[in-house]
Order: sequence, then structure tokens, then C-alpha cells
Amino acid sequence: MPPFFVATTGTPHAIASSVAIEKDSANSEGTTARSHACQNSGIAWRSYQESISGTTCPLTASGQYAPKHNPMVYFDDVTNTNNANSANCIAHVKPYTQLATDLNGNSVARYNFITPNLCDDMHGATGCPADLIAAGDTWLSQNVPTILNSSAYKNGGVLFIVWDEGSTSAGCCTDAAGGHIPLLVISPLGKPAFKSTTPETHYSLLRTIEDSWSLPRLNGAGCTCSVAMREYFK
Repeated sequence: MPPFFVATTGTPHAIASSVAIEKDSANSEGTTARSHACQNSGIAWRSYQESISGTTCPLTASGQYAPKHNPMVYFDDVTNTNNANSANCIAHVKPYTQLATDLNGNSVARYNFITPNLCDDMHGATGCPADLIAAGDTWLSQNVPTILNSSAYKNGGVLFIVWDEGSTSAGCCTDAAGGHIPLLVISPLGKPAFKSTTPETHYSLLRTIEDSWSLPRLNGAGCTCSVAMREYFK
């Protein structure tokens, strides 16, 4: 779970203990989330989560949805302090199925945090296919084209596809740990077929987003060790 917080707040310590993670329920600590900074800066944002109903703020696990992979529901400024009926949360945390509608209607937000369900994100849960990697690959092949064919993407958008953690605790760059993971940066503004040799982290991803919109660098994203991913773009 820490990588999800790092990518949105610049710190892995946004919850009180692992108890909340084990119970798959949100535990607010009032930490400033990226969504909060976007709101304060007038930047529209949404979190699209597969396998939620959209009728309540999804604070607890249900079926193949796990709130531990949805950092936005861990912050008081989003959920009105863990309120399942929070109008603000319901307005911003949407079922993944809503994304295609928003893209087609040109009503998608500027910042969108997308999480597949436990089968499609390759983590696994009861009822998931045996081959989780194939399940994740299939999901990407079926869903990424919708994003790439949208006006939001074609007009200066960028899609970051990033995993949360690897199979080891290896780290780099002062603050990062959790193994070596892939990151795909897809954008009409990007360098075709570019492959970086620079060590980069979830802190780097957050810093890149913050710098592109002239937002304050939160926590570890402000460290000189967190290199912004400017090299991917023309």
C-alpha cells in the first residue's frame, strides 16, 4: 500500500498502522492528498475504481475492490472524515465504467487515478483467473485504447501505467524501496520508443505531475533524490 500513498502524497506513512490494511478498510489520518492539492489549485480530479457501485464512498472492501489500492479514500479532505455518504467522495471517486462515458463526453478531469480490481491488477483474490498476468495483460489491451483514442489524451494528455511493488525489498534514490517495477509513459508529447536508464521512483512520478502544473512538491517529491521524468518528453 505505501506506493499508492507515495504516488499521491510523497510519503508512505499516510495511515496509522497496518491494521487498516489487513482489514481492507480506510483509515483517515488527515494527510494532504494529491486530490486535495488539485482541488485547492482548481485542478479537477477523479479516482476511477473498478468494481465499486458509485452510490457510496467506498471505504471498505467489497468483492474484488480493495480500498488499500485507492489512496483517495484515506484522506479526511476527500471523505469528510470517513463518511460513507460523503457527497464530495461520491462526486470524485467513480466506478471505472464511468471513465469511458466521461472520455467520450469530453468531461474527464485533468487528473485521473485509475485502479483495476484485484483480478485485473494482477494481485489476485477469490474468483480470479489462475493466470493473473494474462488477466492483467488482457485488461490493459481492452482498456488502454479507449484512453488513447480520447480527445483528452490526444490534446496533450499522458498515461502513466505503473505497478506498485516488485518481488523484493530492493530500493534506490534515498527514499524508495519495494523492488524494481515497470513504468510506461505514453503521450503524444513523449519521445517515441524512449527507454530511460535513470533510476526513478513513485516520488519521481508525483514530482513530474506537480511540476507540470506548478504545484508545490509534497514531502519526498521535493527531495533532490526524486528526479522528475522530463526526459520522457520532447
